[in-house]
Amino acid sequence: MAEHVLKTESLAAGYGKQIVADGLTFRIRRGEILALIGPNGAGKSTVLKTIAAQLPAISGKIAICGMPAAEISRSQLAQKMSVLLTERLRTERMSCLDVAATGRYPYTGIFGVLSEQDWNTVRHAMQLTGCEQLADADFSQISDGQRQCVMLARAIAQEPEILLLDEPTSFLDISHKMQIMSMIRKLAREQQIGVIVSLHELELAQKYADQVLCIHNGKAERCGPPETIFDGDYIASLYGMQDGRFLPAFGTVEPQANRDAPQVFVIGGGGSGIPVYRRLQRADIPFAAGILHENDVEYPIAKALASVVIAARAFEPIAQDTLSDAITIMQACRDVLCLPESFGTMNQANAELRKLAESGGKLRTIEQILPPDPFS
Repeated sequence: MAEHVLKTESLAAGYGKQIVADGLTFRIRRGEILALIGPNGAGKSTVLKTIAAQLPAISGKIAICGMPAAEISRSQLAQKMSVLLTERLRTERMSCLDVAATGRYPYTGIFGVLSEQDWNTVRHAMQLTGCEQLADADFSQISDGQRQCVMLARAIAQEPEILLLDEPTSFLDISHKMQIMSMIRKLAREQQIGVIVSLHELELAQKYADQVLCIHNGKAERCGPPETIFDGDYIASLYGMQDGRFLPAFGTVEPQANRDAPQVFVIGGGGSGIPVYRRLQRADIPFAAGILHENDVEYPIAKALASVVIAARAFEPIAQDTLSDAITIMQACRDVLCLPESFGTMNQANAELRKLAESGGKLRTIEQILPPDPFS
């Protein structure tokens, strides 16, 4: 089993005597990613700065590669740990290669002269992060996503055993977010680096982290694998969500549902209803969804957005009493939408709902229900 490169025990981080986050006890192995999550102001950046020795620990212990942090000199720490915080690097007429090369300064001595081997290490780091083509470009003239790649190359050029990253995906588009996180995942595994990364994007923490540490109300509230952290209603509690619902299965948040009596009955299934649920929610039209098996991909979203969901047990035929409930609710609705074009053996009750809606003159299309877009 890979060794621990970083250990903390009862660590308290803050400013002066003011504790921002307390009770931080965790372990990170080589090749492992720990994500810090929590609401704004919870202290994620303060924790990273404390581990990086930019702030003194108020109490508790930090061990780096088996050594107490207090016994490690700044020059030794710079060779073991690389830090990429949110502050923008200000450069003047520096190429991307020059910026990445600053990662070698912990090894150059007082004169700061890079050897040929140092330059080879820098170029290799740029290759690993996919920005070697930017070597001669002016760092101040490239995009945010490209800057993050160069800064990551700078961190890797430092040849660290521990990498600290503070919100590395902020201000990036979704493509660059995925690119950066995939790169961090690959580097952690291939270079056997222990990584701590603070993230606002919960879906990234859920998908890329090996462990997740939740900071809330001035303390480390929970720490564990994503499968444990992103389960049940804990995330809603962590962030104090009032106007939405976090869906653990997708790692996403859905907006508040209109819980009034449903006006529209949606017969969906297999994902066909998801875009319609969202259109109805945006139009503030309360709706019922059903009959959905509890293992249907759209069931969690229906639960979040519909005012009523008629559900059937997973892998079981739809029971007669469930169909009767659906008919009662559907008859009270003004309109019915049926999205699947055909129904399988387990969904014949939905085929019966469609027939009843059609014979009752309630079957509509989404275009008939929603008013035309005034901007189209």
